[in-house]
Amino acid sequence: MDLAELTARYDDRLRTSDFADVDASANGLQVGPDHSEVETAAFAVDAAEQTAEVAADRDADVLVVHHGVSWGGIERVTGREYGRIAPLVENDVALYVSHLPLDAHPELGNAAGIADLLGLEDREPFAELGPEHVGQRGRAPDPVATDRLRATLESELDHFGQGVRVLDFGPEEIEDVAVVTGSGVDWLDEAAETGVDALITGEGKGKAYHVAREEGLTVFLAGHYATETFGVQSLQALADEWGLETTFIDAPTGL
Repeated sequence: MDLAELTARYDDRLRTSDFADVDASANGLQVGPDHSEVETAAFAVDAAEQTAEVAADRDADVLVVHHGVSWGGIERVTGREYGRIAPLVENDVALYVSHLPLDAHPELGNAAGIADLLGLEDREPFAELGPEHVGQRGRAPDPVATDRLRATLESELDHFGQGVRVLDFGPEEIEDVAVVTGSGVDWLDEAAETGVDALITGEGKGKAYHVAREEGLTVFLAGHYATETFGVQSLQALADEWGLETTFIDAPTGL
């Protein structure tokens, strides 16, 4: 498959252009020629020296990630930026990035992956960001105790042995759940306004404790990396359907 066709398919499926004004990430093809042949695609959460080098070692023609190397422009390719880009260029590995479009997608996205894991029903968009939403909310099939939900997340997510932290200020049994993967505690006010029992996200901020306590919400901090493997794995499944050889590069951070 030609690289241009692969990127066009992903851009169309993810509505990449619709996020141009709300996402600091330069989504789409970040490194690579306009056209090249793609036979093997590697997938990872982060574009870093580690994942670029592994992609090259596995003879990948493109590395598809959630977090790329360009966040509003690169003025100089030196230092850390050079270290991340050089393995790609030197080994003819293109880099395709999907940040908020992949968070937001109702079937392929990171929040959708968590919702699928928990079997959430009656799903709706959540976490408003400009004209888009980057999360989901839904109802658990049956009320679930906080400890049981925490155990499910700990057993199913790649949190690198760090566990799942919980701010346990909500009801004893959880029914309505909001999901914003990565860094999602900025949507605690929306969670309170919509009346959910719990918010599942990746990492927290200091203010989250008191907001959750005052609003009577339970917050699960399951790890930024751990909550954001779902989207790139969904893109990998698409590439498999399109006839490409694929490989997933697991590089957990514990954060």
